[in-house]
Amino acid sequence: MDDDAAVQIVSRGHRAEAEAAAAAIDADPMLEGATYSILEEDEDKGIWRIDAFPTSGDERTGIETTLAAFPALTTTTEVLADADWLAMALSGLPPVRAGRFFVYGAHDRGRRPVNAVNLRIEAGAAFGTGHHGTTVGCLWAYDQLLKRQRFDRVLDVGAGTGVLAIAAARTGSPTVVGTDIDPVSVRIGNENAALNAARVRFVHANGLAHAAVSGQAPYDLVFANILARPLVHLSSDIRRALKPGGKAILSGLLRTQERTVRAAYQSRGFITERRIHRDAWATLVLRRV
Repeated sequence: MDDDAAVQIVSRGHRAEAEAAAAAIDADPMLEGATYSILEEDEDKGIWRIDAFPTSGDERTGIETTLAAFPALTTTTEVLADADWLAMALSGLPPVRAGRFFVYGAHDRGRRPVNAVNLRIEAGAAFGTGHHGTTVGCLWAYDQLLKRQRFDRVLDVGAGTGVLAIAAARTGSPTVVGTDIDPVSVRIGNENAALNAARVRFVHANGLAHAAVSGQAPYDLVFANILARPLVHLSSDIRRALKPGGKAILSGLLRTQERTVRAAYQSRGFITERRIHRDAWATLVLRRV
């Protein structure tokens, strides 16, 4: 198999094995930027599925080696056709409703409800169409918070397609900043903001020290839908970015990683206000004391 070929790695098995394998991918520092998803494929049979899309030969080898350590899983690697496979896959995804938010692609423009905050999100090469359990969890959490308060200043760390930042701008937040370590994601976020007539500034940044980020602090709300290890690493920075009483909506972590992330933030003066579980994923709503 050509090391440069685009491939999809699919691994199936029961939930415990699939979650353990996903945790092993997260724990490998060489796979920190790996793109994968885990979801329940067959509820009746209790089958869960991991889909991974490595971007290099080394990453592919690392994911395959990690999954091979779980013999109860059935794992296959398939070469993707030389086509816009991501756009083709997205065209078959249904729109997503999360509270007041309705997230859709161009192919579902005709299905927009009149009683929703409609967000058109085109993924391109960025993460966050709204279908992943972590993104849906963040939107649900934000919808619930909006029933009690508004947020003047919002930061979206690891914004991907920009869906969370755009949701904030579309619900009245006058100052919204989104960051991502991937310049392609920054471009896609800005394109999606234009599609939604949303005033968001997306910047290419690794961490929260960028002048465009620190210059707008302190924030009323911080989204961080990334991975468990970066969430722990950024706990002090996120605390500094928030005003006292400010809220953080964290996701990108498996249920099995929830305790570790909560402990890191509790040690820095955060109180857990809500936990949302969707499939194998957890979303946390925290308040800075």
